[in-house]
Amino acid sequence: MPDRFVDYLLIGGGVASGNCAKTLREEGADGSIALVGREPDPPYDRPPLSKEYLKGDSAREDALLEPADWYEQNGIELLTRTSVMKLDPAARVAKLSTREEIEFGKALIATGANVRRLRVDGCDLEGIHYLRAFGNSDSIRTDAEAAGRVVLIGGSYIGCEVAATLTSKGIDCSIVMQEEVTLERAFGTDVGRHFQALLEERGIDVHGADELERFEGSDDGRVSKVVTRNGVELECGCVVIGAGVSPDTMLAKAAGLELGEKGGIRVSKTLESSAPGIFAAGDVAEYDSQIHGRPLRIEHWDVAAEQGKTAARNMLGRDAPHDVVPYFFSDLADWAALEYVGPGSGEPAIRGSFDGGEFTVFYLDDGKVTAALTVGRSDDLDHARRMIREGAAPRPEALADTGTDLADL
Repeated sequence: MPDRFVDYLLIGGGVASGNCAKTLREEGADGSIALVGREPDPPYDRPPLSKEYLKGDSAREDALLEPADWYEQNGIELLTRTSVMKLDPAARVAKLSTREEIEFGKALIATGANVRRLRVDGCDLEGIHYLRAFGNSDSIRTDAEAAGRVVLIGGSYIGCEVAATLTSKGIDCSIVMQEEVTLERAFGTDVGRHFQALLEERGIDVHGADELERFEGSDDGRVSKVVTRNGVELECGCVVIGAGVSPDTMLAKAAGLELGEKGGIRVSKTLESSAPGIFAAGDVAEYDSQIHGRPLRIEHWDVAAEQGKTAARNMLGRDAPHDVVPYFFSDLADWAALEYVGPGSGEPAIRGSFDGGEFTVFYLDDGKVTAALTVGRSDDLDHARRMIREGAAPRPEALADTGTDLADL
């Protein structure tokens, strides 16, 4: 027999569960809520880990979604340093790492993602880091300050953001990446080249179209050199790897839930899984986008937060489709901040000027706007959202003309 019953069991300690708990209470749920997370902290925003928290300009408390005492004040049981080890969808029972068994009415699976670890010679040396939690950011800061030089493996968000933050602290950085230019996979060559120029102007050494071959270490077991397949050798005392993440679906898979083609938990338009009453949100959720007309699984904290809210409403029986246009942002120190709605791809229509540092890139696929990225022109994103929702197909030259009123397109 289970040890006790809760009305709502939220599995995972990130922003999806945190926003789900908050929305449940705001939308009138008066039943019991238990939020179970394996990290020692309450739900928190992860962007500061590569930015102001890594730099030492903010504290852990600043990143918390809600103050630690908020959960008790709102009747939410917060179980940190705890994992759900087994889930029985039919019996509605979860077994915790504490050996307690909890029966539940409805559940949310928001177990997030795990970093992809590189297996090369020397990968077990001290001073090689991945960034996912507060403790990782603390260790990177400590090692980077004593390193002399830091090498970032990967030219996407983590590599670029960490390189910018550490460089702003006066620490020498190099980036090694498979891409020709930074951020190319997400935003294309032209945009990637613009951001790479910003990094290089600040002294960051970028090695594109290359790949990690091995790490070499000193006698004390610490990393001392990165060697690439093209023969580049970079002396360093610290390495940060940003090789992407994979959804943590181990619990869902063991429970027999249906998985999607992108590796996430397959959910309906209301974010309900193949097991009635069990929802999924965040990095693990794979849903048929009502806007994009195709399956999506998006790894970003803001997307997780919005999905947590949608899941909460549908746990309350609202039958509300998740129809939010995904939004992203990224800061490169105080040099540039980009905002993005999508995801999408296609031919770029550039409004504004790269040289002037204020521009918006609209991406058009088969003539329709599928995504947009902006630096310094945030108002353009509202128009981009509308166009994406409507499947609008404006003329590229009209999008690019700053004299055109986007509201008329």
